[in-house]
Amino acid sequence: MGRGILEVLLVDEEGIKDNHKCILGCLNWLNPCKNARKPYVCVQYGNQQRLSCVAKRGSDRKRIWNEKFTFEVEYPDLGLGDEEQPQYKLIFRVMNKHKFSKDEFLGEARIHVKDILSLGMEKGRYEVRHQKYRVVELDKTYSGDISAVITFIKIGKGEDIASCKSSDIQANKIVI
Repeated sequence: MGRGILEVLLVDEEGIKDNHKCILGCLNWLNPCKNARKPYVCVQYGNQQRLSCVAKRGSDRKRIWNEKFTFEVEYPDLGLGDEEQPQYKLIFRVMNKHKFSKDEFLGEARIHVKDILSLGMEKGRYEVRHQKYRVVELDKTYSGDISAVITFIKIGKGEDIASCKSSDIQANKIVI
């Protein structure tokens, strides 16, 4: 069994539809509905979950995060049967922040990272550069795209995860 760090750089989103319907409360001139969208992302790997901040408005219709998350990963030996293998999925749930009501689900993207982990275990480090992933709504219709950079860094038997986070990841910052 090998260990490592799955690092996710959440970059931006584009074109994600807002299903929010205007009500009288958001029709005032200070907060028109067209500017009310405040997306954030819940990033999940296994039972580990991280929340992003609300995205900043970028150029055109893009919302920008440029936020980095890390997840501790254990990658089992290849001798396990298919039914014993855990699900190697990274899930991005895009939510719309509301001040006075429940936050709204805008869509999600699921990324299978088994190949990234496998190559990272073999090479010591593997990175999928800046890439767009499709976000779909509950009924599986296309909603827009989310961009991320995904990196897996293998940790040796004697290494500590905390020391790897501060040295290896900090030394290899990604500038977009």
